[in-house]
Amino acid sequence: MNDTTACVTLPVDAERIAAILPHRYPFLLVDRVIELDPGKAIVAIKNVTFNEPFFTGHFPGHPVMPGVLIVEALTQASGLLIGLSGARTANEDRIFYLAKVDNARFLKPVVPGDQLRLEVQLQRTIRSMGIFSARAVVEGKDVATCDLMCAETAR
Repeated sequence: MNDTTACVTLPVDAERIAAILPHRYPFLLVDRVIELDPGKAIVAIKNVTFNEPFFTGHFPGHPVMPGVLIVEALTQASGLLIGLSGARTANEDRIFYLAKVDNARFLKPVVPGDQLRLEVQLQRTIRSMGIFSARAVVEGKDVATCDLMCAETAR
């Protein structure tokens, strides 16, 4: 177990998230972890604000968070589930990549002011890959759902 998994105190803040994920602004899309069942499930939060760089062009006058970034936020939550569960080695030459997205559904636009609740469950692991079911929720309603496969590889 490495120092990022030694003790999980909820909520997990942005500083701790940045110590686990390799992403940085403007591509770090998880602000907080509020629930964790190690090795099984995680709930994280992404606060959607008007000053996000993608809103400049998507779409002027009618800002909508791109679906691909919602999937990316869910993928980052998947990485946090693995990282906070102690399932990852301390080898900094390894990184998790999104390998596959299945059954993606976008049910409602996500706009500035929304708080995305990112809910991810680990379904199973196969060698160095994890299979996850994921959903993004705003105000109790699903806005996106998908199945994800993430693979650990050398950097």
